[in-house]
Amino acid sequence: MQLNLINARLLALICPDPERRPLSGDQLAVDLDLTSANLPPWTRLAIGGAVIEVTDQPHTGCKKFSSRFGLDALRFINSEAGHDLNLRGLNARVVESGPIRRGDRIKKL
Repeated sequence: MQLNLINARLLALICPDPERRPLSGDQLAVDLDLTSANLPPWTRLAIGGAVIEVTDQPHTGCKKFSSRFGLDALRFINSEAGHDLNLRGLNARVVESGPIRRGDRIKKL
């Protein structure tokens, strides 16, 4: 679990202030379907010059997330539907290191 990914649209929904979004603690906010149906564990993604791999470790909300974005946001992402959709995001590991820049396309390998 070297990287955490969160859906950028979900992050904008729970945190309208772009200046506060980094408080989620996720390294990458992506415009990508993070559901297990689309990105099951061990799926590899090319982003910029790097390749990462989705792990099977769940990424769940915690007290820090709740204190930063509110209890309603935590309940939403940790709801049954939230878990099914991976609203809190994914954990991944680096397979090939390389530069990643804002706006880089993400490609499933």
